[in-house]
Amino acid sequence: MPLDIDTIRARTPGTDHVNHLIASGSGLMPQMVIDAVVDHTNLEGRIGGYEAHAARAQSLDAVYGDVAALINAEPCEIALLENATAAWCHVFYALPLQSGDRILTCEAEYAANYVAFLQRAKRDGIVIDVVPSDATGALDLAAMETMITPRTALIAITWIPTNGGLVNPAAEVGKIARAHDIPYLLDACQAVGQMPVDVRALGCDFLSATGRKFLRGPRGTGFLYIKQSRIAAMEPVVIDHFAAPWTATNTYTLRDDARRFENWENNYALRAGLGVAARYALDLGLDKIQTRTWGLADELRDGLRGLKGAQIRDNGNQTCAIVSFTIDGLNPRETVAKLHTQGINIGTSSPDSPRLDAEARNLPDLLRAAPHYYNTSAEIAQLLDALAALAK
Repeated sequence: MPLDIDTIRARTPGTDHVNHLIASGSGLMPQMVIDAVVDHTNLEGRIGGYEAHAARAQSLDAVYGDVAALINAEPCEIALLENATAAWCHVFYALPLQSGDRILTCEAEYAANYVAFLQRAKRDGIVIDVVPSDATGALDLAAMETMITPRTALIAITWIPTNGGLVNPAAEVGKIARAHDIPYLLDACQAVGQMPVDVRALGCDFLSATGRKFLRGPRGTGFLYIKQSRIAAMEPVVIDHFAAPWTATNTYTLRDDARRFENWENNYALRAGLGVAARYALDLGLDKIQTRTWGLADELRDGLRGLKGAQIRDNGNQTCAIVSFTIDGLNPRETVAKLHTQGINIGTSSPDSPRLDAEARNLPDLLRAAPHYYNTSAEIAQLLDALAALAK
């Protein structure tokens, strides 16, 4: 059965107030996620923070299983963190890369990740190898194969870039990584929640993601996946007595699960909301979510093709729910502000976020929209009408 959009919108209070078409920034939370966060916060206020955690310990621990189920992982392979960047950085900086080691990445790599590459290049002497894009704009798999050397110590790519609809061939990259026994770090920040994600099929060793985007969880939530066989070799850069209990006067013992990348203090109210968001996505079905969400994005692209002066800036043979575009004569930031006054929310993407891709394609500031399954065709039409009026 298709998704029941009327029920979904009734459970999404934001749809009563705004035409929200920017899930790539922060999706609208469903009411049950809001309730979970508020309920736990209220409980802390009534009985105390420690006591609320103790009272809800079983359901809070179950969040690891909820998130694991979302990506076909095991609960022991999940660490819950405050955002996707923290998750990505925790594992990247823990990798024992040495001078002369090489990293393979893609042109569409996200700025937060690339500056970390640059820091370790400056500090540790690693070498960054950027795999060129193929004719469609996706990572060139054949070129990647030829660029692997005995010193290639990591493959790290962004699956879906921040600035458009491109879907990089993440599973095919995983096959290359496994064939050469190279660790593989996948940034799935924009993927989780809009499409099925299966870490076994992807072949990645590490995966980072956020709660706030297409998963529709609270801001300030994210998670890290570490393949179980990789955990024992990973020593976090920063630890505390939760990650590594103080087992003797001069000894600590790292946890044997991915939670060695967490610390003792957590926002349990937000964690409760993240668990509800993961279960809600699973209950709806990620295949159905992808069909609905990507279909709405295609409706938007079709409408933009008929809009004078509009140019779609998405790359790739396969395009997802993020739509990037420009319209002659319209300043993206001013356009977003004007649309906001009409109750329509979209966003912008600046060239400094995916700098390599932006420079290779000479991209200006872009308009960026990302419909989600709670949106409607009427809302897509409203955006197109508003853009047409502004472009006159």
